[in-house]
Amino acid sequence: MRFLLIVLALLALPASARTVVDSAGRTVEIPDEVNTVFAAGPPAAILVYTMKPEALTGWPRALRPEEQDYIAEPYRDLPETGRITGRGGEANLERVLQIKPDLIIDFGSVRDTYIDLANRVQEQTGIPYLLIDGRFENTAAALRIVGEALGVPERGEALATDVEATFKRIDAMLADVPEEERPRVYLARGPDGLETGMKGSINTEIIERAGGRNVADDGGVTRGLVQSSIEQVIVANPDTIVTWDPNFYRKVFDDPLWQGIDALRDGRVRLSPTAPFGWIDRPPSVNRMMGLIWMAGLLYPERWDGDLREDTRAFYKLYYDVDLSDEELGRLLEWTQGRSPM
Repeated sequence: MRFLLIVLALLALPASARTVVDSAGRTVEIPDEVNTVFAAGPPAAILVYTMKPEALTGWPRALRPEEQDYIAEPYRDLPETGRITGRGGEANLERVLQIKPDLIIDFGSVRDTYIDLANRVQEQTGIPYLLIDGRFENTAAALRIVGEALGVPERGEALATDVEATFKRIDAMLADVPEEERPRVYLARGPDGLETGMKGSINTEIIERAGGRNVADDGGVTRGLVQSSIEQVIVANPDTIVTWDPNFYRKVFDDPLWQGIDALRDGRVRLSPTAPFGWIDRPPSVNRMMGLIWMAGLLYPERWDGDLREDTRAFYKLYYDVDLSDEELGRLLEWTQGRSPM
């Protein structure tokens, strides 16, 4: 098997190449022309799709029917490839070599674990592997790096400029809002709503970037996803709860354990759309920019200068190359009001 991998790796080597420095500081030699990309996980797949969809070799998880309408038609039925990183990484290297991509891209953490994985996969397959920093604040830089790598720098610059303009709007909105006066928000993940992201986690970045105070905050001791208890949520007493799980949303209003929380008393529980990708995280990629726009209007309706209908239509056209019909747009907006099609 080791011999087979080496032979296939040699066959995969590009005839001519250029170098790119990725977010981990790795100097990677990539082909002069990149026509096919294997996405190491869902965040990378979204990044590649928004940048150069014709280069995407497949989705780590095949699109579900309710997601397909929100993807440009030629790319709705791309094959399921599996993933290299993250939970359930089931794409083996033989599968990657069968596809023979020009490039592998991962978008997310650039910790040592992922650097080691990128180096190992690149060494074993001979396929260049770019590791791109997926932190929300790095979105514009990521778009520019990938745009250059894929030979579409104008596209990368256009999206990066849009991201920077949205961040600037958020900063202007929050400039005179003291921290202690900002809404207290809880992210309820899963059917029981008790999985959440700690402050500073990649899963809650848009809440904090939109000016919400994440109530799951232990002063930075814990990061990432955690399992909370209903007692902890009651003590935290958020004034706003956001979730992407329709099962939790449907039952929380009748669950007596949640009724004493301010968000329930004030009717401030909101459901995030997940088509074609989640607006909050799931996965945490450039799709979160749509969530940021929604969250800003949700948390600061009197301050946010925007129209959700028009902003949604514009985002889906610019990032996903989809002209939303009135029906498709209506479904998304109804979703934000709790009427999920799932």
